[in-house]
Amino acid sequence: MVRIRLRRVGLKGQPSYRIVAADKEAPRDGRFLEILGFYNPRTEPATITLKEDRVYHWMKNGALPTESVEKVFKSAGTLDRFDRFKKGEAVETLVAEAEAAAAKRAAPVRTRKD
Repeated sequence: MVRIRLRRVGLKGQPSYRIVAADKEAPRDGRFLEILGFYNPRTEPATITLKEDRVYHWMKNGALPTESVEKVFKSAGTLDRFDRFKKGEAVETLVAEAEAAAAKRAAPVRTRKD
C-alpha cells in the first residue's frame, strides 16, 4: 500500500520535510517512489510547496495521506480541490487555482528565530 507521508530533511534541531509517496513498509527516511512537495514548519507562515497534479494522481490511484500530511493538505486547500477533482472538475483549473493560492500565501517569510 502506498502512503503519502513526510520525509525529514534538514539539520539537527532544524527540521523541514519532503512530502513523498512511499510504500507503507519503507522506513521514514528510506526508499520512496516520488517527491510530491516540500513543507517547512519553521517559517512564519509555514512554507508549503506541492505538485498538486501528482498528488491527485497518487490519491486517485489509492495512496492515503498520513494524519500529518492530511493536516498540511487541509491547510493548503488540497483536500478540498481533490474532492472537486473526484466530482469531475478539470485538473488544469485546479492546479491553476492552487498556484494562485500559493502566490497569495507567499508573504514575506520569517524564520521563527528572527
